[in-house]
Amino acid sequence: MIEETSIKELKGVGDKTQQLFEKVGISTVGDLIRYYPRGYDVYEESVPIGEVEEGQIVTVTGAIFGKVQVSGTRAMQITTIHVKDLTGTIRVIWFRMPFLRNTFAKGGTVTLRGRVINRKNGLVMEHPEIFYPSSKYEERLNTLQPIYGLTSGLTNNAVMKAMKQALTGLNLSKENLPEELRLKYELAEYNYAIRGIHFPEDKEVFCHARKRLVFEEFLTFILSLRILRDSNEKQENEYVMEKHPKIDTFIGKLPFQLTGAQQKVWEEILTNMASDTVMSRLVQGDVGSGKTIVAVLALLNTALNGYQGAMMAPTEVLARQHYESICNLFETYDIPIKAALLTGSMTTKEKRRVYDRIECGLVKIIIGTHALIQDKVFYDNLALVVTDEQHRFGVKQREKFAEKGGVPHVLVMSATPIPRTLAIILYGDLDISVIDELPANRLPIKNCVVDTGYRNTAYSFMKKQVAEGRQCYVICPMVEESESIEAENVIDYAESLQSEMGDSIKVSYLHGKMKQTEKDEIMTRFGNNQIQILVSTTVIEVGIDVPNSTVMLIENAERFGLAQLHQLRGRVGRGKYQSYCIFMTASKAKETKERLDILNHSNDGFKIASEDLKLRGPGDLFGIRQSGLMDFRLGDVYQDAAVLQMASDAADWLIKNKHDCLKMLPDYERTSSVII
Repeated sequence: MIEETSIKELKGVGDKTQQLFEKVGISTVGDLIRYYPRGYDVYEESVPIGEVEEGQIVTVTGAIFGKVQVSGTRAMQITTIHVKDLTGTIRVIWFRMPFLRNTFAKGGTVTLRGRVINRKNGLVMEHPEIFYPSSKYEERLNTLQPIYGLTSGLTNNAVMKAMKQALTGLNLSKENLPEELRLKYELAEYNYAIRGIHFPEDKEVFCHARKRLVFEEFLTFILSLRILRDSNEKQENEYVMEKHPKIDTFIGKLPFQLTGAQQKVWEEILTNMASDTVMSRLVQGDVGSGKTIVAVLALLNTALNGYQGAMMAPTEVLARQHYESICNLFETYDIPIKAALLTGSMTTKEKRRVYDRIECGLVKIIIGTHALIQDKVFYDNLALVVTDEQHRFGVKQREKFAEKGGVPHVLVMSATPIPRTLAIILYGDLDISVIDELPANRLPIKNCVVDTGYRNTAYSFMKKQVAEGRQCYVICPMVEESESIEAENVIDYAESLQSEMGDSIKVSYLHGKMKQTEKDEIMTRFGNNQIQILVSTTVIEVGIDVPNSTVMLIENAERFGLAQLHQLRGRVGRGKYQSYCIFMTASKAKETKERLDILNHSNDGFKIASEDLKLRGPGDLFGIRQSGLMDFRLGDVYQDAAVLQMASDAADWLIKNKHDCLKMLPDYERTSSVII
């Protein structure tokens, strides 16, 4: 079997299953084997019942205590037992499994593995796996069961079955990395790694497999960046621009002064755009540091020089907000520059009108989403593209713009707090500017780290804020295997919160399974204060500015990395009102307290990111959500910082020794075309 083989050639994969696999991006056997697990069920030693904590998946072993009870309606029968050890007793329930009454009738010792939740009558283990007699658990002890990203109708077992078949019948792939590199960095052989990432015998095998695959992923990315950087260095600046006199007048009229950091970065951009070569610059700034106004200045200067500038946003709502903000600024300060909005949801007639205005050069600033690089868009003289880190410009995107005219300057905006040492590697094709100073009028966010016993107090505080006209976010983590269950979690939470808040407060929800149009509609209503409390997954990380939002409540905060928590916190504190972030955790672990205390005592994203690097370790791979920075399949730039540095050094070695290093990497085509 070869990687190009259709997924349908696998035994048990018919037309219907093939369609389900294609929904998650799997068409071939090669796609399948590179569809890595999103996590693992780790079957660890039993813990004393007296030490179990809310929100954790744990294994307990104890004696069945008392009678087995079956209650509820015929449609929803609940089976309850109590399990006791020397440290305590826990109630255990199963839904729609009344036959367990007979299974447990003889009593004895049982081992159970499941999630512990807090109900009115105390801690309860819900619907756990059963190992009865408890000796059966020894077969699973210390094993890792893969958990894959799913879609409705596709089960984890179906993916595992197909994966085992594919790996068993797969021709051994040729080793791509030079042996010198493998030995130097202690990297597993590729075939060992690909099997070990899907079905690791233990944690040690998993760690070796993952290190090898993460290294290769980073190496491919870095090598393609080096090629892009080399091509940029040779590209002549077709759009040489000096600072237009009206720029200083515009800056002088603004109702605020640029910070020293903003002024410094603005000068760096001006120098680039007036130089002999094309600008490729990253502007890195913490949440609320004022990156947008610097981008607006660059767009305005481009337009005043007679050229066109485009600004690409990750969502239509944000694109519309940028467009309206720029139009209002120009109207307020009598700037005679026309701007246009271009998004995918516009009607064909609306798009055609914008296309015409762009092509004839009537509009000088174009704000939009990915619609900006569609084939039907022809620019008059596009000289600058402003984008964010989610829309990194790769080789293909540059080529698209080059086909429409010349090669534009590129300005990438990043709010991700990442230490400079890592930024230099990850953004190796870009010059880096840092806005490390917040505007003087920003009130620092007040933080608190609390346990779940504080929830009612938090709800009361949110009610009070809403009564004062403010708005709130609640973030729920992704804790289940299926994204469809993620949606239900958010919906259930929102419904529960709505009943808690009463009819006068509108609660709504947002999750990753919703269509973009639905997300945009919810965010627009939230932006207009038609929704007072928004319950969301981390999809809210890239949202719109809602200056009226003053409270961010993050449930199960221990499940996120520090950098991601800081990004989420950045959704509030964007207006003139005092803002608050409540980190709620069910964990009593000392390590969790230490991690969250860093956020509790600092709003400095760069400091937090550095601490995040120090605190993360291999154990976090099983429990803490990845940073989400860049679209790596496996790698996490914080967690795998050491591997990232190795890959950077290896890229230097490969280039120096003139290896044919790009063609040998199987994932190069994907990486180089997107540059993440």
